[in-house]
Amino acid sequence: MQWIPKTPALDLVETLSSALRADDAFRGQAHVLATLLVHRGITDADSARQFLCPSLAHLHAPEQMTGLRAAVDRLDAAIERNEPILIYGDYDVDGTMAVIILKTAIELCGGAADFHVPHRIREGYDMRDDVIERAAAAGIRLIISVDMGIRAFAPAETARRLGVDLIVTDHHLPGPDGVPPALAVLNPNQKGCAYPYKQLCGAGVAFKLAQGLMQRRLDPNDQNKLLLSFMKVVAIATIADAVPLTGENRVFAALGLDALRRAVNPGLKALLEVAQISANRSPTSVEVAFRIAPRINAAGRMDVARDVIELFSVRDSARAKELAAKLDRLNTDRQEEERRILRAVEERFAGDPTLSDAYCIVVDGDGWHRGVIGITATRVVERYNRPTLVISREGEEAFGSGRSIRAFHLLEAIETCSSLFSRYGGHAHACGFAMPAANVGELRIRLDAFARSRLTLADFDPGLDLDAELSLTEITPALFQALHSLEPYGVGNPEPVFAARGVHLTAPPRILKDKHVKLKIRAAQVRSAETPAPPCDDSAELSAAAVLVTPRCHPDGAAIRRCERVAAVAEGFAPANSAPLRTENSELRTKIIFDALGWHMAERLQHTPLLAGDTVDIAFTIGHNDHPEYGGLELSLRDFRIPRL
Repeated sequence: MQWIPKTPALDLVETLSSALRADDAFRGQAHVLATLLVHRGITDADSARQFLCPSLAHLHAPEQMTGLRAAVDRLDAAIERNEPILIYGDYDVDGTMAVIILKTAIELCGGAADFHVPHRIREGYDMRDDVIERAAAAGIRLIISVDMGIRAFAPAETARRLGVDLIVTDHHLPGPDGVPPALAVLNPNQKGCAYPYKQLCGAGVAFKLAQGLMQRRLDPNDQNKLLLSFMKVVAIATIADAVPLTGENRVFAALGLDALRRAVNPGLKALLEVAQISANRSPTSVEVAFRIAPRINAAGRMDVARDVIELFSVRDSARAKELAAKLDRLNTDRQEEERRILRAVEERFAGDPTLSDAYCIVVDGDGWHRGVIGITATRVVERYNRPTLVISREGEEAFGSGRSIRAFHLLEAIETCSSLFSRYGGHAHACGFAMPAANVGELRIRLDAFARSRLTLADFDPGLDLDAELSLTEITPALFQALHSLEPYGVGNPEPVFAARGVHLTAPPRILKDKHVKLKIRAAQVRSAETPAPPCDDSAELSAAAVLVTPRCHPDGAAIRRCERVAAVAEGFAPANSAPLRTENSELRTKIIFDALGWHMAERLQHTPLLAGDTVDIAFTIGHNDHPEYGGLELSLRDFRIPRL
């Protein structure tokens, strides 16, 4: 893996650092925060404070979005006339959360709304004429799409022909023909839309419509409380849909994660419980992405997504727990199906060398479950670092899902093959489509040729962006607290990655569950030529902060005498104070040992064996183990290598 150091403009860092020092909350770690913020394109003090302290005041006015006023006018009229409303949503996390947001907002404003979430296998993605025809026959005169519809020209024409007003809310990129002929189209990515933030997910766009409706119909004194309540659901969708956690999305994610700690909705509480997320703190974006979202997604992938809507709507805690348990079982089924397809893909690679040479991987199989081919494509990209389409053949039809790498715009690629598809859609790094099965071979040839015209072999080398070089002696609770202010992490705001050179292994590596690696490491000894080596092992200064976070049962704890802990307390340690601890006229010196966990790195030891006493370079992120006895600061390995001599 190539390590790519970031190099911010030093003048911008110094200017921003000076501004942050004026704030007591950031003074102690102003320089490191300024460096990391400049890496993220944030260079002025106002933008930095808004990033570090997101609030409802940072939300944009919803009426800035093209089509929103017309949509609110029509919804307002429907509520006044007691018209039935149908919300037509996608079956994934983004779509189901969008349905919940808009349905709840309409009901709070005095209206009534039903919903339709298509069955992934029987109906597929996007709006269908027959659903609109049945709705019109049942007396529905207003349909609102969420997380879909931006390319639904035929359904929009059907709605107009039947006298049904259609409001499209979507975030996917419009096609070359513009937007469908609907009453109103809400999509910040449509041509001419002046909305200042373009990266909303589908639930985010639905939330802006809900926000505009509530501003129209509800008491202003109630709105902030309601908006914060909605943040929980918007945050789940925003994180799950992997849109950038910047700008308005950062407000959604930060406030929503904080609100999840105080969840009162029975379904949401039951979901957090089966996902094994502690009720004593706010969940992280990683926990939402890998524990909450997969269970919600499992309903649409493996069964019926209506269960998700019921889970968030039910008031009976027993029924909520029953539904949450069902989602948990479906997620287990999804994982097993994903493993089955991945095994088949790996066998295909072993038997077909041309797959490994492809610039764009297109792999297909008979009867692969459509609900998991997207996540399977993600796993193939993670392993081979090449754009990938995974296709399920079902008789004469084929259904595919694609994921991409940083350097390759996937939607642009499949648009060059548009004649091969029955339907398709997506964005830069993900797509979905249906096509005649007979066209799969031609698709493979065309996409590989297109990829070869856009990519080089260097684009396939995995890269790891490094925010800074860091000595292990600089890792303190103060630094961790500063990094915590950058959360939640995600696309557009990745968790900071640091490099430490020449660290020493104090024990042989441990293999955990046959998959993971645990290293015990300490900082390299730094001495001037005039300073003789100490008579004992290499040592480093232990800060007062480090003394206080080192548990007594930790191997380091035996080296810390009680009087030294007392001295650390007397030092008056606070998060902003990480100065080295001194006792009288002598410096306290002892070994600082960190645990470094490398997830799914056990296989690496076969190629790069490590022994106690070895010196390694590591790339890592900084975390905290909450265990009451064994807890403290710990590192998560992103990569390791033997230093070159």
